[in-house]
Amino acid sequence: MTDAQKRFCDEYLIDLNATRAYKVAYKRCKKDETANVNGSKLLRNTKVKEYIEQKQVEIQKRTEITQDKVLKELAKIAFGDIRKLYTENGALRNIIDLEDDIAGAISGVETFEEYEGRGLDREYIGDTKKVKMLDKTKALELIGKHLGMFKETNININTNYEEYLKRVEGDEY
Repeated sequence: MTDAQKRFCDEYLIDLNATRAYKVAYKRCKKDETANVNGSKLLRNTKVKEYIEQKQVEIQKRTEITQDKVLKELAKIAFGDIRKLYTENGALRNIIDLEDDIAGAISGVETFEEYEGRGLDREYIGDTKKVKMLDKTKALELIGKHLGMFKETNININTNYEEYLKRVEGDEY
């Protein structure tokens, strides 16, 4: 493997952007289109693929971030039940008392002071908490993609429904 290919690999591992990595490794390349094509070609090179895979394993070991860990976190988001945020009386649970699976699905909590009345006659009546959950749909999509549940299709929006059905009927599901 050449020094430039190694530089490409190391740059690619930063953000998995082959176009950017190619432009860094091959400074003469200025056009994104050229970098995109050549970066894709490099990713199919056997030595480059092996080097990237080896480095990804090292990163995984060093950071202790595995596919299983990522999937478990996505599952917390995807399958988190909002009812677990509340007590039997409908009061919001203290965040410390939440189970790990529901706490892992929370993006943030904001507290707002509530007042009644206007002007100088305003009286503090308590706090309201607003809980923001992470994106359940996105988590399900990522899990589904990882498991190979979705077929990628290239459908032209201008294709009429009958033509679409003819193409789909030939596919097995």
